[in-house]
Amino acid sequence: MTLWEELTARGLLAQCTGEEAVRELIDQGRATFYIGFDPTADSLHVGHFLPLVLMRHMQQAGNRPIALIGGGTTMLGDPSGRTELRQMMTQADIEKNAEKLKAQIGRFIDFSDDKALMVNNADWLMKLQYIPFLRDIGVHFSVNRMLTADCFKSRMERGLNFLEFNYMLMQGYDFLRLNEDYGCELQCGGDDQWSNILAGTELIRRKLGRDAHALTLSLLLNADGTKMGKTARGAVWLDPNRTSPFDFYQYFRNVADADAVTFLKRLTFVPLEEIRGMEGLEGAQLNAVKERLAFELTMLVHGEDEAVRARDAARALFADGGVSDDMPCTALTAADLTGGEITLPELMCKCGLAPSKGEARRLIGQGGVEVDGEKAASFTLAFDESRLRREMVVKKGKKVYHRVVFRDI
Repeated sequence: MTLWEELTARGLLAQCTGEEAVRELIDQGRATFYIGFDPTADSLHVGHFLPLVLMRHMQQAGNRPIALIGGGTTMLGDPSGRTELRQMMTQADIEKNAEKLKAQIGRFIDFSDDKALMVNNADWLMKLQYIPFLRDIGVHFSVNRMLTADCFKSRMERGLNFLEFNYMLMQGYDFLRLNEDYGCELQCGGDDQWSNILAGTELIRRKLGRDAHALTLSLLLNADGTKMGKTARGAVWLDPNRTSPFDFYQYFRNVADADAVTFLKRLTFVPLEEIRGMEGLEGAQLNAVKERLAFELTMLVHGEDEAVRARDAARALFADGGVSDDMPCTALTAADLTGGEITLPELMCKCGLAPSKGEARRLIGQGGVEVDGEKAASFTLAFDESRLRREMVVKKGKKVYHRVVFRDI
């Protein structure tokens, strides 16, 4: 099976320019390609999985990846998929985030012996002079065509500012620079980046008279159409300090039945022949598929030792309801108490089990919350310091457990 055939069979690919040319390029392992990562946070999240997985597939077939850290473009903010302006960030925060992202990308890509490159577009974007840039680059962009791009449409009603409007020019210029400096002839990204990537291929054709190519990935959605990687507690991060290995494991262990095999195909490197044997499984048989999915991804991000710990902790927890040291835990102090106690809704908010006390009360009222194995009868339930010192476990729904301890400052 060729690389193109495997990527297609795994359901990774969405669109490309000149399929025959792109297919030949990557199948022969001759492509130098790039994917950009804007350091808008100090960690990548599950939404970045597909680009990282694609880079690894491509590199294993002999192609050379360039991981572009968007230290410059993050100063503007990508409007793609946004209905409002991104929060402005300082250059110091962007640089700090960029360093953390480099380490995480290194878990997926082999940068030894020049097998891959990592560059930061701040190295050239921050040095640009505005008038020369407009004369040299801006003249090649049609405003009419830009306004038809999907990445701008969602912003038109609320207002698209000129800062964001420049993002497409900057991304196109990135592709031009990488093509000139490193021979990069292919840009890859999510399908919501299609317009931005095409702008780069067109700029290279106009400025250099060369062919360049675009390849996009199908967006990763849950079976119900919602965006994967979002929970009531926020995004699922790759940084263990933001999402613990246990929580990370549990997120994928608890995916919907309809998503299990699909995610195994698209997010892991389990052989397709093995995955095909799992298709058509139903009911309890899918639990093994979900456990395999969770283990493979936790191992990829956090290493085999953490994956084993998370799997063993989950098995012990759900087998006998026992408490595990690897279970997510929140430590309370006297400062968290009001009048010497804390109500269950307040406790759930502090533990990240509910985004608000109103939502916590709704969950309790529906009978979806247990404390130490007993259903919470009322949202007025409260716990004092002496009770909190006897370690407790709060359960939300059927699968979310959280340990609560009390500590002296």
